[in-house]
Amino acid sequence: MAEAATRPVTGVDRGITDYLQHVGVERGLAANTMAAYRRDLSRYANFLAGLGVAEPGDITRRHVTAFVQALSEGSDGASALAVRSAARTVVAVRGLHKFWALEGITGSDPASEVHPPMPGKRLPKAISVDEVTRILEAAGTDTATGLRDRALLEFLYSTGARISEAVGLDVDDVSLEESGSGPAIVRLFGKGSKERLVPLGSYGARAVGAYVVRGRPLLASKGKGTPALFLNARGGRISRQSAWTILKTAAEKAQITKDVSPHTLRHSFATHLLEGGADVRVVQELLGHASVTTTQVYTLVTADTLREVYAAAHPRALG
Repeated sequence: MAEAATRPVTGVDRGITDYLQHVGVERGLAANTMAAYRRDLSRYANFLAGLGVAEPGDITRRHVTAFVQALSEGSDGASALAVRSAARTVVAVRGLHKFWALEGITGSDPASEVHPPMPGKRLPKAISVDEVTRILEAAGTDTATGLRDRALLEFLYSTGARISEAVGLDVDDVSLEESGSGPAIVRLFGKGSKERLVPLGSYGARAVGAYVVRGRPLLASKGKGTPALFLNARGGRISRQSAWTILKTAAEKAQITKDVSPHTLRHSFATHLLEGGADVRVVQELLGHASVTTTQVYTLVTADTLREVYAAAHPRALG
């Protein structure tokens, strides 16, 4: 290794060389990948040398953990790494220690319980109520497909549904009749086929109603009698990609320059409800997050409560 010339070659250096030869032969890695492995493990060897650790058998979990911290802080004298680059380096170190343990070079694997740093999940930024309104008003015309486009986008924002849930809907899953306690209720099937009831505000209900009465029959006449609510121009169930295109087209017409996706509407739905005063537990129930639907407290949120909170908090629930 290039750094070996600046200090005596140690057992760690020799062990890394053996490991690199092993992965090069066994996995047939590309030259660039091998170079990255060599660079990452060279940094590890220098870090250990700075701690006075010269032999693989002397390395403890504390040493490995300290190295992971040094990667993110740059406290070993090298540049601090971004999360993904640090994770790649930790994977290389874990592979090295696993190899040493399997080959009997060390009696244990001190890196087995040290996990790579995970990049945080980046949620799309919510757009404002005004921007959502502009997109919805830009969607659709008084044609079968135009009525469908407006209905689909109104539905996505009114319910916070995932795009897969919306395109998977059948006509029978939507009731357009409002009850005395608030908006109508739609049945959604989320991840793992988990069913939940979500209110459909008056704007969404009117848009879907107009589509069902004046648009869908024309599209359905071109197909084979599918029960799907949202149909394509051939009378079949609309695809996720087509739904994405509908939103992109409406955003362009509305002159929204931000990156907008179906999940942007879902995120905006949740953000606007919370800004309107909705309880976070109700919003999580509406979104159908698996991590909270299994919690007992959320099973106590009834459909009537959902209607009341939704009607009070969602900007397009009533009108």
